[in-house]
Amino acid sequence: MTPAPLAARLRDPRGPLFFPVTAFGPDGSLDLDVYREHVRRGVEAGAAAVFACCGTGEFHALLPEEFEACVGAAVAAAGGRVPVIAGAGYGTALAVRYARLAEAAGADGLLAMPPYLVVAGQQGLLRHYREVAAATGLPVIVYQRDNAVFTPAAAVALARTEGVIGFKDGLGDLDLMQRIVSAVRTEVPGDFLYFNGLPTAEQTQLAYRAIGIDLYSSAVFCFVPEIALAFHAALREGDRATVRRLLDGFYRPFVELRAQGRGYAVSLVKAGVRLRGLDVGEVRPPLHEPGEDHVKQLAQLVERGYALLEEDA
Repeated sequence: MTPAPLAARLRDPRGPLFFPVTAFGPDGSLDLDVYREHVRRGVEAGAAAVFACCGTGEFHALLPEEFEACVGAAVAAAGGRVPVIAGAGYGTALAVRYARLAEAAGADGLLAMPPYLVVAGQQGLLRHYREVAAATGLPVIVYQRDNAVFTPAAAVALARTEGVIGFKDGLGDLDLMQRIVSAVRTEVPGDFLYFNGLPTAEQTQLAYRAIGIDLYSSAVFCFVPEIALAFHAALREGDRATVRRLLDGFYRPFVELRAQGRGYAVSLVKAGVRLRGLDVGEVRPPLHEPGEDHVKQLAQLVERGYALLEEDA
């Protein structure tokens, strides 16, 4: 683990938060050499943190031993230059197991994903995340989405939980998020972290910034880091012209392409990494590869994005 507290390192990031894809070989097995190279390139390109084996990294498709190996590989590739946060999910017992594997592999923190399948009440959700937080010494970011949606009062209880340092929103209900931010700010003194965790979060980040949420995940950084960095810098510097140009010319068309297939938030990103010259393999089932025409459209969109950067220069 890196020595500086995770929350302090994430509070004011110098670059996007990197969610690497997980590399698989031609036979579908884990390819740790390619994975380390993918992570290394991302860190050297300017990522502020590595979120290993999370949604974009196909956490759902990894065996426990593969998960531990991947987290360890990400830690080695990052080399202490940026923190590594690992996913943890499923039912409480398995989430605790994955949390302990991540700690053993040297991770700096955990992204606690929703419990598997069940739709639980607020008391059950709180118990689940409290047990995950208590299982290790790693700081925890709770991921709200799908079947894990919190009331403002439950979010306050989370913020009071030892070890829980942040809250990532993948739901997209800005009214709810404003009430959560307000309630936690009122009831829990301190700097609780918030993240925009929607797919292609750049598309909604202007709206999230308006309610005080500056941190966001960037899957696009996996395959076009220069575009993701330019967008991140424009947001920080208040360069609305560049933000709008990239939104209109790259991010909105990418989101529309992503909407053409289920699971494209992962498989289209992985196709993008392959287009840029790193063979990270295909997605594992139940995800499927994007169609050939969609990959061609993605290649054209990447070219358009880089052309936009040249215009800006």
